[in-house]
Amino acid sequence: MRVQPVPIRLICAATAAVALAACGQKPSAPPQQTPEVGVITVQPSAVPVVTELPGRTNAFLVAQVRARVDGIVLRREFTEGTEVKAGQRLYKIDPAPYQAALNSAKATLAKAQANLASTTAQANRYKVLVAANAVSKQDYDNAVAAEGQAMADVASGKAAVETAQINLGYTDVVAPISGRTGVSQVTPGAYVQASQATLMDTIQQLDPVYVDLTQSSLDGLKLRRDIQEGRLKVGGPNAAKVTLILEDGQPYPLPGKLQFSDVTVDQSTGSVTIRALFPNPNRVLLPGMFVRARIDEGVNEHAMLVPQIGVTHDQKGAAVALVVGADNKVVPHELATTGMQGPDWVVDGGLTPGDRVIVQGTEKVHPGMQVKPVPAQLPATAEAPASGAAPASGASAPAA
Repeated sequence: MRVQPVPIRLICAATAAVALAACGQKPSAPPQQTPEVGVITVQPSAVPVVTELPGRTNAFLVAQVRARVDGIVLRREFTEGTEVKAGQRLYKIDPAPYQAALNSAKATLAKAQANLASTTAQANRYKVLVAANAVSKQDYDNAVAAEGQAMADVASGKAAVETAQINLGYTDVVAPISGRTGVSQVTPGAYVQASQATLMDTIQQLDPVYVDLTQSSLDGLKLRRDIQEGRLKVGGPNAAKVTLILEDGQPYPLPGKLQFSDVTVDQSTGSVTIRALFPNPNRVLLPGMFVRARIDEGVNEHAMLVPQIGVTHDQKGAAVALVVGADNKVVPHELATTGMQGPDWVVDGGLTPGDRVIVQGTEKVHPGMQVKPVPAQLPATAEAPASGAAPASGASAPAA
């Protein structure tokens, strides 16, 4: 019997069916494991609140040495840029015309005093004679009037002598304060005028020095609100410690203290001025230097510290932390941060004591996911609070 050949299309169809059946028999996937994350449990801690402000230095005292009489400068008696004492003579102006004026005033006074003696004697004689009707009452009155005029002339002469002595004294140009001199504005031979108050030099006292700081009115408002609500404990304004950071980034070794805070807000900048006083025995601080000051404002006893690795930022720039809830599911929390303390964010809102914040494994979880929390293994620098202080309440946190 003849066997009929099987059509090739049937063989192909059968082969495809077997292949499809084989592909459908996949082994079942293992059940998905719950991811393990490292968490820390946050608790309130006392965090120093420090405000860092820009500022410039100013001399404690500044005195402009100006001419108070007209004349030719004969000599300069100090070295520019050196320390001088109050009362030390700096310049000598030609005293000859003022010495002559003093001599003339003394001569006029002597003449007036001689005339006073004569008129006084005459008035005394007429006083006796008028009682005996030897002279008329009019003559006596004239004698008394002449005596009074002579007394006035003597008083005027004394004033003229005193004025001449003062002007002669002004030819010695002395330092009004102790401090360091600047560049001399006049040289020997220069003509100076009292009417134009010719500037001759400037003296600045550099120990101590003022540091004028600028703080925004918004930061000041937030700080006052925190104090009123009891979240910050602040001593007296004189008890606040102030430290400086110099232009080269090095700390200034001597601490200062606050003097006062201006009560007027600058309308053009929206800021207020805070003045601090710093000792400057080595003259490290010079007027006009740019510095940054750190002011200890108080202690925030309700802040919580969260390592930087546990805080991210959303598209709006808000700080966000992932927290493990009671059911071990991930819940995002938006944080209110007030700055940094070492490697940690200072969190002032968004967390409650006892919250478990994910600081390890955040890249493999997302909100709503079931996780297995374990204590985080952090370096010692991240576990222990740093010695640095956090900026004051209201300071904006940098975006991640």
